[in-house]
Amino acid sequence: MLNAIKTAQAPEKFTHKFLASLEFSSSNDRLIIGVLKALGFLADDGKPTQRYYDFLDQTQSGRVLADGIKDAYRDLFAVNVNAHKMSKDEVINKLKTLGQGQLSDAVLDKMSLTFTSLVKLADFHTPAPAPKKPSEETKQIAEQERHEKPHEIEVARNVRLGGLVYNIQIILPESRDSAVYDVLFKSLKEHLL
Repeated sequence: MLNAIKTAQAPEKFTHKFLASLEFSSSNDRLIIGVLKALGFLADDGKPTQRYYDFLDQTQSGRVLADGIKDAYRDLFAVNVNAHKMSKDEVINKLKTLGQGQLSDAVLDKMSLTFTSLVKLADFHTPAPAPKKPSEETKQIAEQERHEKPHEIEVARNVRLGGLVYNIQIILPESRDSAVYDVLFKSLKEHLL
């Protein structure tokens, strides 16, 4: 499927219909959409992300896939930085530990099979290209934003301590009620400002 995706034109939105156009019309094939979201190739609404577009470049698709795997399986890579070199049985045992015994053998088998299959297609050895130097126009825009939003920049500076940068991630509860998120963000704003 990934090879078919790589050679096809990117859709506006990745849907079951798009999968069928790639000749993957089975209901089992639809599971790839969740995998692509976990890899960071698709946004929650199914629209392709920059990582998806980068994957289409066949000179870097293996490295881009490796980056997505590291993100999707970050817990596994936290336990073993060379998780991509582990055997299927080793992956199952680590996932069993990470899942605290809550995952069935069938689920563990499918998770490890997905992981090992993805790893075979990825390139964990090629380093990411060096970031491009910002153009003069980009520098001017950044400087203008810094003057327009000085408080936001100051908050970011306060997060740096002794040369370290702390990245705080908040996992929000699943809810369709926007009031839940409004309360959370209001509370965050009050405590950060």
